[in-house]
Amino acid sequence: MNIKILIAAHKKYWMPDDDVYLPVHVGAAGKADLGYTRDDTGDNISEKNPNFCELTALYWAWKNLDADYVGLVHYRRYFSHTQWAMTTEAKRRNILRGDDFQRLLQDVPIIVPGKRNYVIETTQSQYEHAHYADDLKKVKELLHQQCPQYVPAFELVMQRTWGHRFNMFVMRRDYYDAYCFWLFSLLFELEKQLDISQYNAYQARVYGFLAERLLDVWLETNHVSYVEQRVSFLEKQNWLKKGGKFMKRKIWSGNYK
Repeated sequence: MNIKILIAAHKKYWMPDDDVYLPVHVGAAGKADLGYTRDDTGDNISEKNPNFCELTALYWAWKNLDADYVGLVHYRRYFSHTQWAMTTEAKRRNILRGDDFQRLLQDVPIIVPGKRNYVIETTQSQYEHAHYADDLKKVKELLHQQCPQYVPAFELVMQRTWGHRFNMFVMRRDYYDAYCFWLFSLLFELEKQLDISQYNAYQARVYGFLAERLLDVWLETNHVSYVEQRVSFLEKQNWLKKGGKFMKRKIWSGNYK
């Protein structure tokens, strides 16, 4: 298998020494070179990075990269053997390597992150508390117009209390091409309809946020087999702070933005 896992990065950072990984400088247009593959070469949407986030790497690979399997991770977040490695070095050793992906992909065509459970929130309510509810309404309207067969899965996914997040996955090329065609067709049309001129820098990442929810809609509609894999974050996380932000969004969502 020729597998390439894109590492979306916007700055210099430690990278795993394994040929399966391809560091990609996202939002590279007009920026100084980092020594990574740039997302502003060939057919690209690099200039959309402030709104599309890591999806600019996804688009670049779709149009310019030749590989049997394509995946996407983040410079600080990887598929891993366990979530509980404690030190930085242990976390780095914990990252999946090329032979791990070869083994997993022998049985299924797609790898996704383990479920993120909200417990007291649905996918819809969590999005509405953290972002703008009208964005989801626009997505549903657009699905009705462009591909109504996806509406039942959208409604199902919105009511789940879990989801596969981070826009991370590894896909066999035929699925990857199909997913990218569907996703970007949808997002480019949505881009024409959404007015984000008053969004702050965080909320302006709207198309990246929406894509995180749309992956499950695509998987559900197309009945694609996949395996869930653990994900680890290379840096320390303040879980108390994250929990406080979660509750603040739930209680004061209108003022949090």
